[in-house]
Amino acid sequence: MSSETLPVNDSPATASELVLARRRRKRSIAIFVIVSLLNVALLAVLWSQLLTPAPGQNASSGSAPAGFSGPLVGKMAPDFRLPLLASGAGSNSSVALSDFKGQAIVLNVWQSSCEPCQREAPVLQATWQRVQGQGVVFLGLDFQDNRNDALSFLQAHGITYTNVSDSSGATAISYGVANLPTTIFIDRTGKIVGWHEGELTVQLLEQGLGLLNH
Repeated sequence: MSSETLPVNDSPATASELVLARRRRKRSIAIFVIVSLLNVALLAVLWSQLLTPAPGQNASSGSAPAGFSGPLVGKMAPDFRLPLLASGAGSNSSVALSDFKGQAIVLNVWQSSCEPCQREAPVLQATWQRVQGQGVVFLGLDFQDNRNDALSFLQAHGITYTNVSDSSGATAISYGVANLPTTIFIDRTGKIVGWHEGELTVQLLEQGLGLLNH
């Protein structure tokens, strides 16, 4: 009976190479895992730094109630100087935010063709008449509007508080305004403490005014 020699699958040399290859693969995987963990840790640190407000500033999510948070809440309101929007006002008549230093300010960004702006205008005027003696300033910011249309808007709604013309839209954009109307509440130190995007009701305006007293 003839015998058949079974083939040998691995020589000692081949087995040794396989062991080395496995060790190298494990080492590569370990290095990859360590590097990945370090990258994740670094990204976490950087992200936490970005989310941490500068000294003296509060994160917007924690400094205003629901419906009153916005991109600049907790930050100082950017100053501006814009032409006064009023009948008979001269070309050199202008108003700056800093003119009201030390007073609380309700800054309302509007446009004459904006229907929610039209609906909230009587609310703003009535509230202004009630609180104007309490050290609170109402300031309207007319966004990219035709001057005659804007003046007609003020006359139609009997608006008596100060309004300025932001014809280029640059000031509203610098405040991060994306939709109309937007109302920004600025406390007596010049810090933005509230931000409401959309039509104001009596209740919402009262809530915003409450933020100015904190």
